[in-house]
Amino acid sequence: MATQTKDYYSTLGVKRGATAEEIRKAFRKLARKYHPDVNPNDKRAEEKFKEISQANDVLSDEKKRKIYDQVGFYSDNIDPATAEAAARGGYGGGFAGGGFPGGARAGGRGGQEVPFDFGGFDFSDFQGGGGHARGPGAQEQAGGGFGGSFKDIFGGMFSSGHKAARGPRPGSDLEYQVSVDFWSAVRGGVARLEIQRQEMCPACKGRSATSGGSECAECHGTGQVTQMGGRMKFNIQCPRCGGTGKLQQGCPTCNGEGVVTRHEPLEFRIKAGTRDGQRIRLAGKGNAGTDGGAAGDLFLIVKVGTHPVFTRVADDIYVTVPVTMTEAALGAKIDVPTIDTHIDGTHEGGGRTQLKIPPGTQTGQRLRLREKGVPSAAREGMRGDEIVEVKIVVPHVQDERSKEILRELAKLNPEDPRAELLGEV
Repeated sequence: MATQTKDYYSTLGVKRGATAEEIRKAFRKLARKYHPDVNPNDKRAEEKFKEISQANDVLSDEKKRKIYDQVGFYSDNIDPATAEAAARGGYGGGFAGGGFPGGARAGGRGGQEVPFDFGGFDFSDFQGGGGHARGPGAQEQAGGGFGGSFKDIFGGMFSSGHKAARGPRPGSDLEYQVSVDFWSAVRGGVARLEIQRQEMCPACKGRSATSGGSECAECHGTGQVTQMGGRMKFNIQCPRCGGTGKLQQGCPTCNGEGVVTRHEPLEFRIKAGTRDGQRIRLAGKGNAGTDGGAAGDLFLIVKVGTHPVFTRVADDIYVTVPVTMTEAALGAKIDVPTIDTHIDGTHEGGGRTQLKIPPGTQTGQRLRLREKGVPSAAREGMRGDEIVEVKIVVPHVQDERSKEILRELAKLNPEDPRAELLGEV
């Protein structure tokens, strides 16, 4: 039974006309989700990661993608000119049609179908026991025995029988937590930290190997080896050198990794209104790619410091302000601190504004100052509010005159503030 061709575009969740950048972003997003390091001991995630990696390997390579778009699958053994001819119908209907006489197909890498025309070949040597067909009954038996030998030969050729050439590999993303003080997050500023990242090896330029190399003893420098199957002869990519014809020597500077680890001081700007837990993306500041692959990104998780007076919730500022008993009872206008700052030489002091305390204000009551909060990092020109919580301060009465006045006040206002509470018990 023929295996089903894989749709690499659906695997990455992109349209067939997607740009190279869209394909790169789609793969990177899925890779972060299904990477084995993120999903330890999860076989389904591991298989999914293999699928998206295979799809990205083909679609991110211009030549491979062109072959895939023309014939519906990709194999290293398909010549681009042959694929283009097949796409134009040069093989009597192309690859997607009957394929083999009698419907025979060979399974390509990843379950793809690789067509061959076997007209004129004698398949008598492909019986299960390796002997020749004898008579009508034996001929029918040979057809049954052919399947196993056929699968063994072509499965080895187009599955794991050869080593795929190594192509560009993107660098991985990095994630760091950075501490930012309260005022820098509110006003904006510059933050610094030191990161450890992988940079392209300066000796091999990310190629993992030194230039030159010795001739491959397996293929004698041709990049291809011959494999026999009965009376058929095939030239396939050399599994030892990957078709290059040379055995490359690993770079001694990076030990064949293509990258070296470096500590790097980093300075970046904090936008006014940055919130606690916010992620800042620095494109291309992650680990370097190899073989020409793009570098990953650096993600910084902001941890905002606290303040002894102000408490920040999103873009709002909360502050508790003490109010005297008489101010709360009679009403007043008082000064309250705000985050609006003024500069006096080199010293930065807090701003202040007036707040009206309504008569009869109770402790714990909250009053709002419109647009006295933090500037929004997401909406230009917008600010949060300042929420002032009133805390009534009871004076320590020591002189007899003050005590007499308070006793007189109690006689003039005999209401019991606990009456409602006791009435509900």
